[in-house]
Amino acid sequence: MVQPLDYLKESASQTAGPYVHIGCTPNFVGINGVFKQDLGAGKLYDDQATGTRITIRGTVFDGGGYALKDALVEIWQADAQGLYNSPSETAGAPDPHFAGWGRSPGDMDTGEFLFETIKPGRVPFKDGRFMAPHITFWIVARGINIGLHTRMYFPEEDAANVADPVLARIEHKDRVPTLIAKPDGENAYRFDIRLQGDGETVFFDI
Repeated sequence: MVQPLDYLKESASQTAGPYVHIGCTPNFVGINGVFKQDLGAGKLYDDQATGTRITIRGTVFDGGGYALKDALVEIWQADAQGLYNSPSETAGAPDPHFAGWGRSPGDMDTGEFLFETIKPGRVPFKDGRFMAPHITFWIVARGINIGLHTRMYFPEEDAANVADPVLARIEHKDRVPTLIAKPDGENAYRFDIRLQGDGETVFFDI
């Protein structure tokens, strides 16, 4: 029997800040005893992990060009073989020494986030074509009602980036560079995220 659902009213939404750090990174804000270590903190790999170790730094900027000092950033990615640390992975066994997921609350003075991870391998798109190596980013902060998704691609992967089926779907090609990290030293990258205005990062509806 079908029941009417008009009595179910939509709950009010609110932005993530300023309490997101209390719930997600309590040690970071000085609340000890909840977790031994904040979930997703630290390196995404241990000494036995395979692949190239890389460092990613960046800042989330608002529409006025100011750094968001209370943003929380998470990443999710494949390992060096292109396999995800997920029960739904069917292409092979992912590296057990690589987490595949990390979280950074950023620096409260500068807004800069930091990840120490492994450069990912290529993974297939839903039609079987291989995507370029990339890392998925999720951002929450004050003024954001729903977390924003974007991707970071690698500047040295020119051929793979050109053939990437997701990048190919971006209508305005002049915005593709907002998804390409900048070299920032040996095995290090800079990936700034701009929410609005000049150089606004491409976000994905996931």
